[in-house]
Amino acid sequence: MEVNVAKTAGFCFGVKRAVDQVYEQTEKEKGKKIYTYGPIIHNEEVVKDLRSRGVEVIHSEEELAALTEGIVIIRSHGVPKRIYDLLEERKLQYVDATCPFVKKIHNIVKKASEEGSHVIIIGNPEHPEVQGIMGWSLLPVTVIQDAEEAEQLSLPEEQKICIVSQTTFNYNKFKDLVEIISKKRYDISVLNTICNATKERQTEAKSIAKGVDAMIVIGDKHSSNTQKLFEICKKACNNTYYIQTLDDLDMNQLRSVETVGITAGASTPNKIIEEVQKNVRINF
Repeated sequence: MEVNVAKTAGFCFGVKRAVDQVYEQTEKEKGKKIYTYGPIIHNEEVVKDLRSRGVEVIHSEEELAALTEGIVIIRSHGVPKRIYDLLEERKLQYVDATCPFVKKIHNIVKKASEEGSHVIIIGNPEHPEVQGIMGWSLLPVTVIQDAEEAEQLSLPEEQKICIVSQTTFNYNKFKDLVEIISKKRYDISVLNTICNATKERQTEAKSIAKGVDAMIVIGDKHSSNTQKLFEICKKACNNTYYIQTLDDLDMNQLRSVETVGITAGASTPNKIIEEVQKNVRINF
């Protein structure tokens, strides 16, 4: 069997940086309690390993406000400005592991809202990255994730608009939604803030999926960028399988295929990708 593994599969720059920072703190600050505000990345295996090293996940502002000591690490997805204010108010030590590309969006949104622009975020309103971005605007924000919501957008004609995107959003879908909004003749400033690594990963995954009999997409079920990869690959290859680890892969599904493609989300550790790749090669 021919196995084609995507060169872009696995940790992106921002995720690797965030995970490395947590592991560094566990070595550097032995004896101190370490917390992450939300899971550091969307990967259960990584979170589980960090938990074994004593790192706890804080899930709410109430939990954060109740802390009196320890080190808090801000997740790679970023947080609203009010979380920084709370950390300062509580005089808690913290490490900011926000992806620099997400941090850039925070600054764009803050500046645009200060200048009176209405900020539109193209993305999933339930995603922590989007919720974090929303928290940097001084004015109300609109989040749009599909064509219907774009069509329904209604703002005063004279309103200036600043459009940004969740870093892991589908690039082609972003362009389509911007086109719909642009037809409304608003004074629009569009900033494509989709991470280059995301676009490259999606392009490569689509290319591989088009030329194989089966496609394996590896990543956590809560990972937005992995979900997008699965959608893209599924359109190009009907036999596309979404797994978190090797345990989720049913080898019987690959018995009759000659070529298999493998890609993985930005928060998937290399060891999981290598384990899947090795087992597919050995078994076939």
